[in-house]
Amino acid sequence: MTNVISSSERLHALDAVRAYALLLGIVLHAATSFLPLGPHRFWFIEDAHTSAVLGVVTYVIHVFRMTTFFLLAGFFARMSLHRRGTAGFVKDRLLRIALPLVVAWPLVMMPMAALVIYASQFPHGGPTPSMGGWPPVLPRFPLTHLWFLYVLVELYAAALLLRLIVLAVDASGRLPAVLDRLFGLIVHSRLAPGILALPILIALSLDPTWIGFIGVRTPDQSLITNSQAWVGFGSAVAVGWLLHRQIALLRLMEQRWLSNTLAAAILIALSFMLAFAVMQVSARVWSAPVDLATLRLAGAIAYALAIWTTTFAAIGLALRFLAGFSHTRRYLADASYWLYIIHMPIVMALQLAVSQLDWPWAVKFALILLIALPLMLASYHLLVRDTIIGRILNGRTVKPRPKQLQVAGGVVTN
Repeated sequence: MTNVISSSERLHALDAVRAYALLLGIVLHAATSFLPLGPHRFWFIEDAHTSAVLGVVTYVIHVFRMTTFFLLAGFFARMSLHRRGTAGFVKDRLLRIALPLVVAWPLVMMPMAALVIYASQFPHGGPTPSMGGWPPVLPRFPLTHLWFLYVLVELYAAALLLRLIVLAVDASGRLPAVLDRLFGLIVHSRLAPGILALPILIALSLDPTWIGFIGVRTPDQSLITNSQAWVGFGSAVAVGWLLHRQIALLRLMEQRWLSNTLAAAILIALSFMLAFAVMQVSARVWSAPVDLATLRLAGAIAYALAIWTTTFAAIGLALRFLAGFSHTRRYLADASYWLYIIHMPIVMALQLAVSQLDWPWAVKFALILLIALPLMLASYHLLVRDTIIGRILNGRTVKPRPKQLQVAGGVVTN
């Protein structure tokens, strides 16, 4: 039996998820100066008025945001590869990923470094131990929030290399067919988030210092990508890649949006409580009926399950409620990449400006976003959208039109 799935609608939904993942990163970074971390400060400034509420908000965002983003990166990467061919794909990724990294890094790093130095004169401000000295000694390198571009380049190169190897040793195409069947069985299973969580669960459980508040360790201070990032984000790209081979599987995520959302809420709450318990037991504030290693393992299990359940929930919610075309969402999807690249020094400057004011944290946090977002959107609209910068970041703009993909037996055919 052949099912017809509207590719147009579902791509609008996935574009929206990708955009919101980047925009949530801006919200997360804007909240970081308000986290009540005390001696564990990792941000360049700690606001005079901290907030436990924003601590929970950043935790929730941090659980699923980057895994969801990398899954969609894998999905759209395979789409691009099959539209453009290998040479076209490489050229496109170099222009849209590698070039922005090389050009944007010094432009955002210079004001960020100046702000960190200036913050030294304020209480709980200035460089943190994780920043290291300057100039950095390679492979130590402050990729900061642009680390995701560096990792994307690595993962795209790994995907192309793996694809070449598979084509060389399996000309008949049997291995991809087997992988499609296996992946289809996994996604059809209600245990799919748990099965897909196994790689990152193993990576987290092998880290003796890991707690849930860290999340998947990101390589923001090094040119050598750590094993957790390779496993966590690499497996997400692989899932997205395989998902594009069988677009009909998106229907299952849409159908299960409610159950996945409820499960995600429970797992996030559980992982948060376990992370807090690990921190308290480690600091000898609490005593636990189980040893710290067991408590840490339980936290890793809950966190890994939360990652993939929430990722499935986010995609399912978008497919259910954001499938139709929206000019506003399309605009935000186009703008989000530029906003994320430039946001850090702007947000940091505003955090520093309000950090010592005796205002409620909610007012200051809202003020940061209400100033930063319109300012960055204006820069996109006036300086980027209809320029060569916009074409590089977003590719060729095409007027949306309905398109049907025939999905025969769960495998896409044109």
